[in-house]
Amino acid sequence: MTKQFTDSSDADLARADSLAREIFSDVANKWAFLIVEALGDRTLRFSELRNRIEGISHKMLTQNLRMLERNGLVERTVHPTVPPRVEYTLTEPGRALRATVDGMCGWTHRYLGHIEAARRRFDA
Repeated sequence: MTKQFTDSSDADLARADSLAREIFSDVANKWAFLIVEALGDRTLRFSELRNRIEGISHKMLTQNLRMLERNGLVERTVHPTVPPRVEYTLTEPGRALRATVDGMCGWTHRYLGHIEAARRRFDA
């Protein structure tokens, strides 16, 4: 049975919730977070990104950049040179995601002792 929406704002909320789950599923991986962090406020070429992110393969970087671009978090610019020069930069939503990730890291630092103590108790 499908829910009947009383007005367009309910439908908009349902769409936003569904999209949020999809985007979180996409970006909730270590490579996406590391790419967002590496880009920061900079514009970088593919090779520069790969050099900044230890352990990422060419394939993983390509897949994650495409996913981030598809979700509007990264902008890809191709310069008409030979060979073509491709650069990546965070969009406004990408910079906002970076601020959110920074907040999550701050939360981790704030509660690090608590988390570690809980893990020790649980694992004992």
